[in-house]
Parts: sequence; C-alpha cells; structure tokens
Amino acid sequence: MEKFIYALVLGILFGFALNKAGLTRYAKVAGQFRFVDMTVLKFMLTALVVTAVGLYPLRELGLITFEGLQIPETYIVGNLVGGLIFGIGMSLAGFCPGTMAAGAGEGKLDYLIPGFFGFLTGAVLLGLTYMQVVMPIKKLLFSESAVIPDLWNVNAILAVIVFALMALVLFYLIDRMGWQRKQTKLD
Repeated sequence: MEKFIYALVLGILFGFALNKAGLTRYAKVAGQFRFVDMTVLKFMLTALVVTAVGLYPLRELGLITFEGLQIPETYIVGNLVGGLIFGIGMSLAGFCPGTMAAGAGEGKLDYLIPGFFGFLTGAVLLGLTYMQVVMPIKKLLFSESAVIPDLWNVNAILAVIVFALMALVLFYLIDRMGWQRKQTKLD
C-alpha cells in the first residue's frame, strides 16, 4: 500500500508539472514533431538529467543500488521500432500516455476517450502478438545490461556529466535556432 501511495503522489506531481509546462495542450505536443516548439524535448530531457544527476552519485557513494529499481533488459531493436511507432502515434494524437492522463485529469474528454481506446488497442495487440512475434525477436536481439554506463563499460559519473553537457548544448542550440514557438490561438 505504501508503494501505491508514493506512486500516486508522484503521478499527481508529474501531472501537475506537465500541466504547468503546457504539455497537456495539443499545439505543444504537435509542435514538437513539426520542429517549431521544443518544450516537450526540453521538459523530458530535463527530467532525465535531473534523475541521472541524482541517482548515479548516490549509487557511486553506495547509498542506493539499482537492484530495487527493476530496470528491464535493453532490447535495442525493439526500443527503436517501438519508439518509432510510439512517436507516430504521439504525433498524430497530440499526446502521449503521461500527457493523456494529465489532460484527462483536467477533464478534457478529447484526451480521455481516444487515449483510453488507444491504451486498450495497444494492450490487445501486444497480448495477441507477444508470444508469436515479440518473444522470437527478443530471443535473437537483446542485451543483458540495461544502463548505458554498464552497456558501454564507462564510468557512470563521467557518462552523467557528458549527458548533462550534451543536454545543455542542445538547450542552447534550441534557443539559438529559435525553436521556441510563440503562443497562438491554438494554445
């Protein structure tokens, strides 16, 4: 029950952050795929950098282990194909699972109804094809290691520093290229 409470509180806080960043609006999400508004990329990359900067030093100091985090095996081909399918669906729908839940929490029926049917369709398709399609492919191509520093055999702190610096350079380029869209009537 305690884990459920933590997950619920973190989910509410994440939904609140999505709302405050404007990511429950169609124009923001669709703008990401049109390369006119990089708010989604900046939000998610910030979350990844903050998490990495928080977790890896704690792991290196021996204060936490990743064993309790239940990180699954890395399945590179599946991640690439799944990411492509996910990206196409996200660009067409104008939301992802997180923004769908946050938009539904705001009472937006256009997020709740298609989002629910999208989740249901995806779950049914995965359930129907998992043993015949996913398992044979998964047996051919996967890596035991699930975190990039272990996968590439590099120091975790160095990987986090490089990742954070890459994010800062990307943020600079986004601002320099003018990829932050001005508010319109659609927003």
